[in-house]
This record gives sequence, C-alpha cells and structure tokens, in this order.
Amino acid sequence: MYKIYDKWPKIARESYESKQDPINFKNIDHIIFSGMGGSGALGDIFSSILSKTNIHVAVVKGYHLPNTVDSNTLVVTTSISGNTVETLSVLDSAYKSGCNLVAFSSGDKMQKYCIRHKIEYRKIPQLHSPRASFTGFLYIILKVLAPVLPIKTKDILESISELEKMGKKISSENLNQTNPSLSLAEWISGIPLIYYPFGLQAAAIRFKNSLQENAKIHAMVEDVVEASHNGIVSFEKQSIVKPILVEGKDDYIKTKERWKILKQYFKENKIEYKEVFSTEGNILSKLINLIYLLDYSTVYLSVLSKVDPSPIRSIDYIKSKLSSFDAAK
Repeated sequence: MYKIYDKWPKIARESYESKQDPINFKNIDHIIFSGMGGSGALGDIFSSILSKTNIHVAVVKGYHLPNTVDSNTLVVTTSISGNTVETLSVLDSAYKSGCNLVAFSSGDKMQKYCIRHKIEYRKIPQLHSPRASFTGFLYIILKVLAPVLPIKTKDILESISELEKMGKKISSENLNQTNPSLSLAEWISGIPLIYYPFGLQAAAIRFKNSLQENAKIHAMVEDVVEASHNGIVSFEKQSIVKPILVEGKDDYIKTKERWKILKQYFKENKIEYKEVFSTEGNILSKLINLIYLLDYSTVYLSVLSKVDPSPIRSIDYIKSKLSSFDAAK
C-alpha cells in the first residue's frame, strides 16, 4: 500500500494529463455524486469544492436518489471496484429517471451495465484498493467533467504541484521527525476525535474512514462549531478520546475564535490534543493535501501497530451477505 501512496502525486498528474475525453452536459444546475467508502470520499470532495458555486450538490451514500432529480440533474456514480451494490442501485434508478448520467469504475458490473444501456462510462484502473486509488479517480473525474465543473485549470494544476511538495515530506523515503504524517501516527492513541471547520469536512471524514480501514481503530469526527454545543461536554469525564484539530489556513474569523477557545479549554483541563493545518491555496489544494497527509499517517500507524492495512475482513463479511446486483437489468 505504501508504494501506491508514494506515487500519489505522479498518479494525480498522469491521470489529469491522460487522454480521457471531457463530456459537456448542458444546462446542469444540480449534481449528485453517488458512491460508498473510497468512492464516497470523492463525492465529499466535489461537494466541498463546489460549495460556493450556483450548482446544487448532493452526495448519496446509500441506495436512494433524491426526489429532486430532473432533466437538469447530472448523476455521477462511482464504484472503484465496479461492484458496489448501493451505487449500482443508484445507477439503475438514475438511468430509469432519464436524467443526465455518467459512471466511473475499474470495470466489472458497473461497466457491463453501462455498456448494455449505452450510458456514458469511463474505466479507471484500481490501484491496490479503492481507498488507495483515490487520486487516480479524482483527477480523471476532474478532467472528464471539466465542461460542467466551474473549477479553473490553474487551480487543479496548483493542487497537483502542492501534492508533489507534500510527497517529499511524507513519503517512505523520509522516515524521520520531519515527516508530519509519521509524527501524527506516533502521537495517535486511544480513540481519535477529529474536529473540522466548514469546508474541510471531506478531509476529516476521509481521515476517519482511513483510520478505521487501515489502522483498524475506532475514530470519530465532528464539526468544531456544532461540537461546541454538544460534543465538548463529553470531555467533562475522563476519556481515552484524543482530539485532533484539522484547521484551515484561512478559516472564517469566527471559526478561528472557536479554535482558540477550544484549545484554551483543552489546556485548562489537561487534555492532550494535536493540530493539523491545511496548506495554502485553493480549496482543492487544501483538501487533497490534507487527505494525503492524513491518509499516509494511517498507513504509518498500521505499521507502528503491527497491523496489515490492506485486509478489510469485516467489510468483506458484510458484502458477502448482501444480495448481489443483477447485471442483466
């Protein structure tokens, strides 16, 4: 797995420079991203980078399309494995609704369904596992949907350049205290509680998921402002929960005030916490670099804990019990 993570910047650049043809869907004012797990994280990041545009964005992590789907809706279904039953169900519903539709996978049932029904489809290789394939899928989707997504090319290229800089700091060739991912992994114990600000939810949720899948530990995630109205009370009792503060370089001024108060509270109550900061730049650069740093920390944590990050036996067990999608539909 670590060999794939070392290549994330290269994979990102090669994916964006690939020969994938863009698709120009007309009059789109509503985009729905459907996916689970690593594929669902893609929807989260698109939701964040489109949050300040006039396009309404929804992320579906389950079986059901919103009732708001119409002729101006684009449904983007992603199943890196190609066999995710929830996303295949959404794909089937979207096809029957007559809305605009495009699908991404590494092949298998999703590819067969799209070929059968002549649906716009792009095949992207899976690298090791769905979660490790994140950058390849992200940057190909950015290229394919470029005519629809109001994201500047320079912002995408900036995010890749920042990813390359981050790679030099956190790769397996830099196994010392200057590696922020390794330092974070060495700090983590108990149950991590990840606090995040508006705009960085995608990175926080992805971090939680990767801690669970790679390091096999429990983890929680909360919005820092909402937690100030409820979750913070939990620290009034002794706990093995350890706060990790994922902060943006240019968070809203009232959010910065909240961070300051929260850190003061932790210090006064002798609660150890860790801060992780985003890079400078546009929202895509912030998110992808945070995800890279945080994801790699979960791989290092698995090594330090002598746990193989690759197997996901519990997920495989659940999938084995689910009824399969009928590819002949």
